[in-house]
Amino acid sequence: MNKKKNIENYIKKFSKDFDKKLIQLIPKNNFFSNKLYDAIVYVVSVGGKRLRPMFVTEISKILGVSKSKSFRAAAAIEFMHCYSLVHDDLPAMDDDDLRRGRQTCHKKFDEATAILVGDALQTLAFQILSDKKTELKSDIRITLVNELSKSSGLNGMVAGQMLDLVAENKKLSLDQIILLQRLKTGQLFRFSCIAGPILARSKYIDKFEKFSDHLGLAFQIKDDLLDVEGDVKQIGKKTRKDILRGKETFISVLGKENAKDKSIELISKAKEILDIFGKKSKRLNEITDYIISRDR
Repeated sequence: MNKKKNIENYIKKFSKDFDKKLIQLIPKNNFFSNKLYDAIVYVVSVGGKRLRPMFVTEISKILGVSKSKSFRAAAAIEFMHCYSLVHDDLPAMDDDDLRRGRQTCHKKFDEATAILVGDALQTLAFQILSDKKTELKSDIRITLVNELSKSSGLNGMVAGQMLDLVAENKKLSLDQIILLQRLKTGQLFRFSCIAGPILARSKYIDKFEKFSDHLGLAFQIKDDLLDVEGDVKQIGKKTRKDILRGKETFISVLGKENAKDKSIELISKAKEILDIFGKKSKRLNEITDYIISRDR
């Protein structure tokens, strides 16, 4: 079995096991309607590669964080990511009908429900992090909540989404695209990579933050390439969306080959940071490589 197939199987198993436990964290209430709960479960159970939670758990493993603690931090970032996708798919944003091969939330249910699903998932992420089940020490819980707030909010993912909207049909420089994608895509990877070090009270938080910067940009370059070269059935969403909406991307500015070279360079820099962990980071290195070798 080749290395890529091996890591794909590892990711599939991780995702399957993670999803079972993830659904259990969604509170079910005895209200006269279960529509909100059903819509949340629909969104979360659609699946995906679960790369962000995987980086939480793999980095936590290297640093000796317990599985129960890392799982809850991983669940929080996945709920935050799911919220961002639900809102990103809305007609007011990217107006997508397909996500991970299935109808988007507002198409399956309705727009109002999709907005509330996103709201609920966002707050559930913070609820999980602030619970003593995640960490008994309050200062660590506060740090986790604070860092996820920074990564997802006004100076993070939401800011990137706003820049993405205003940038349509505008000429952007490479530096402007890097800034936009560091916020929109990179910031959730940032939290994924520093959650474990926070839980471990590790001295390596800064190193993993730098690691996440390379990782997030490489991930976005690969996404841009898939938007141009990918197959709808394989990646589970529309392709060529950026071109149709007049959005500048790494591909439109650098060209496909230069963009591919840049992604390889970024992954190489990310893996250099992991050298200090030796054999303990073998699996993490393989997942990092997968960021740009994936087909969806």
